[in-house]
Amino acid sequence: MVFSSLLFVFFFLPIILGVYYLAPKRLRNFVLVLGSLLFYAWGEPVYVVLMIFIAVFDYVNGLLLDKYSERKAIRRLVLTGSLVINISVLSFFKYYGFLINNINALFDISLVVRELPLPIGISFYTFQSISYIVDVYQGKVKAQKQFISYATFITMFPQLIAGPIIRYIDISRQIENRKESLALFGEGAWLFVIGLSKKVLLANNIGILWQSIKATPLEEVSVLSAWLGILAFTFQIYFDFSGYSDMARGLGKMFGFDIIRNFNYPYIAKSVTEFWRRWHISLGSWFREYLYIPLGGNRLGAVKQYRNLLIVWFLTGFWHGASWNFIVWGLYFGLFVTLEKILLLKWLARKPVFVGHLYTLVVVVVGWVFFEFTNMLQGLRFIGTMFGLGANRFLDHDAMYYLYTHGALLVILAVCSTPWPRNILKRWQEQTKLVGVFAIPVIVPVLLVLCTAYLANVGYNPFLYFRF
Repeated sequence: MVFSSLLFVFFFLPIILGVYYLAPKRLRNFVLVLGSLLFYAWGEPVYVVLMIFIAVFDYVNGLLLDKYSERKAIRRLVLTGSLVINISVLSFFKYYGFLINNINALFDISLVVRELPLPIGISFYTFQSISYIVDVYQGKVKAQKQFISYATFITMFPQLIAGPIIRYIDISRQIENRKESLALFGEGAWLFVIGLSKKVLLANNIGILWQSIKATPLEEVSVLSAWLGILAFTFQIYFDFSGYSDMARGLGKMFGFDIIRNFNYPYIAKSVTEFWRRWHISLGSWFREYLYIPLGGNRLGAVKQYRNLLIVWFLTGFWHGASWNFIVWGLYFGLFVTLEKILLLKWLARKPVFVGHLYTLVVVVVGWVFFEFTNMLQGLRFIGTMFGLGANRFLDHDAMYYLYTHGALLVILAVCSTPWPRNILKRWQEQTKLVGVFAIPVIVPVLLVLCTAYLANVGYNPFLYFRF
């Protein structure tokens, strides 16, 4: 079950909200845990046991760290055991097939690969569990004594499938003592519908253009069509993922939680470094806090700093999927981030602002080719087509048709990728005082009706980050 489905919007969500608000406050965490497990079991009836195991395992580990606060050897053993089990579980389900396939190719053997469906959201809830244990070990947070409270943190369905990755230290007080209110609920409803609209009305529609171009034999794709296609994917993945994050934050507010923001208009960045401070913010923060800094960060000299960066970016790519294209994608961005630290940032600082914007957009758009094409050779051929390195024509009738049918949508997407709509709405609110009055009772139902009509009539409703 995904948020952008009629089943979730008109069946699951009203029921869980109704039960939640009818329950006494002392039982609301229990209701949320039960609802989250039902939500997860709807799509993963077997793997819900795995999630419960992780929750119980690290709940106990947290208690052990607290009990043996003066026994360093035992504490190190508990921490090591937790890290080994969490990483092993994640690696087995996510990378087992990748490892066996590469061993087969490397040694020319035929080990049997048993296809295992990837547990939904495993990359997110294992990272959250790891962050809790590390923070308890380092004394940054007290171990949670109540299992239901800890299970609320691990299983919370609003951010279960695709984040944001939340840290226990940032949400512990809200788990224990949060205050739901009508104003917060209204803000959550607004955020949820905005996110749903970004996903359904924008990402899905432009995704159809990318699917059409991607399905065309590459030798028949013109240079302009190639650029239109990958631009379509560039917008699709942003509005798909950021729309989901907005829905997650909105749902969180409906239940009284303030979940961290995961996107901050990444396509207006003036450098690749800045782009990654704006894109999937929670993942970048997690790797910086729990990998880059423990490796030494930038404290051990330039050479080791660049080594640490490449390790982080290798694992960032690998985290996204068990395929070489994701590793290349991660290292590709790691290379640019490293080059920027060495010299590019100083060079960009002396140039007009548009140079930084243009450079960043080109790097990011080309990077999405590596991300999207699991077949590396096909991806490289597509990049060659984009830059006119093949025999493909620059312009053809298909490209003109795509411009005619999707040009207006591309302009809308470009504008919505900037803070302009938000700033205009804010200015209007300050000047007229009408937005607060009409936003929820008028705009929200209109957008919800449009999304409902789309979902009822169009079968194309992918979720790009669902596999991570």
